[in-house]
Amino acid sequence: MAKEQGEAGAATSTAGAPDTEAVRQWLVAYIADLLEFERSEVNTRMAFGRYGLDSTAAVALTGDLGNWLGCDIDPRALYEHKTIDALADFVTANHAKLRKPGT
Repeated sequence: MAKEQGEAGAATSTAGAPDTEAVRQWLVAYIADLLEFERSEVNTRMAFGRYGLDSTAAVALTGDLGNWLGCDIDPRALYEHKTIDALADFVTANHAKLRKPGT
């Protein structure tokens, strides 16, 4: 599931890392679209597992998020950083290490 907002590029801070709030909102939109929820129904502190995301969804989500941000995100990140807030913080803090060569 490709996100339209990704086509415009990720919102970045002045240091070139993605903005945590932009990543959080991207994740909220992704989960809402995937589960056919309203964005307001997505709790950023609820574990991904509580939304019923399986390994296939984890691979798709991290792949789409990585494409949007120009980085590689291991699907295991969803299991290590179990909420939208935690994953957004992780991706923002580690963006330089996750970047794809040439991006």
